[in-house]
Amino acid sequence: MPELPEVETSRRGISPHLIGKKVEQVILRHTQLRWKIPQDLFKHLHNAPLISIDRRAKYLLLNFSSGTLLIHLGMSGSLRICPLNTPHQKHDHVDLIFENTVLRFTDPRRFGAVLWLGLNPESSPLLNKLGPEPLCEDFNGRYLHQAAQKRKLPVKQFIMDQKVVTGVGNIYATEALFTTGINPNRAAGCISQKRYQLLADTIKEILQQAIQQGGTTLKDFVGSDGKPGYFQQTLHIYGKAGQNCPQCQTPLKAVKLAARNSVYCPKCQR
Repeated sequence: MPELPEVETSRRGISPHLIGKKVEQVILRHTQLRWKIPQDLFKHLHNAPLISIDRRAKYLLLNFSSGTLLIHLGMSGSLRICPLNTPHQKHDHVDLIFENTVLRFTDPRRFGAVLWLGLNPESSPLLNKLGPEPLCEDFNGRYLHQAAQKRKLPVKQFIMDQKVVTGVGNIYATEALFTTGINPNRAAGCISQKRYQLLADTIKEILQQAIQQGGTTLKDFVGSDGKPGYFQQTLHIYGKAGQNCPQCQTPLKAVKLAARNSVYCPKCQR
């Protein structure tokens, strides 16, 4: 599933091609994604210049003069910049046709979303309860330690809670906890502020490295240029249950946390 680095990679990839251009046409081939795409989308976008593209958590926010369009890549979605008249393929569901450029949304599993939020996007239920961005200054050890007080849920579930911090998904949570030596099963309220500061710093570092390398491609994700991300080549333990720990050679274990597989080293992570 595309996580924060993959979404940020998409944002950076499409922005130079689209900012300042107007939408001339919208083609909806399949409107039933995670939520139904509004049929009147073209009415909102027609001839509206694109002012900026932001990212909030795992959502892309395309800010037009007429309002904001939200795009969520879901489990298997991707955005590509295509020349006009590029033939569409089976899973190409939406085209936004700008001046001499097409922004194409592809989603084989149809768990993504294309929604119109209007002029007050921050009031949307998808956005108004999100926690701080992990790359901002407000996300630090003190914040995590305070937010975790008296909480008994496993720390991995805690840092993946979008109300606590946005955009930290399974891949990067697994890698950050391994790097900091924190067992994903440890209760969130039983971790010191010092360890939380190390965890916050590590999350920032890993996310920034992943963004620089174009994100992680495990199955479906490609950037706007059609190329995969390369951060998977530097993953230490994600998806490697049963293999030896790269630090101590102890076999890595897998555990289910909130219906997600989590890999960890029982010796290195306490």
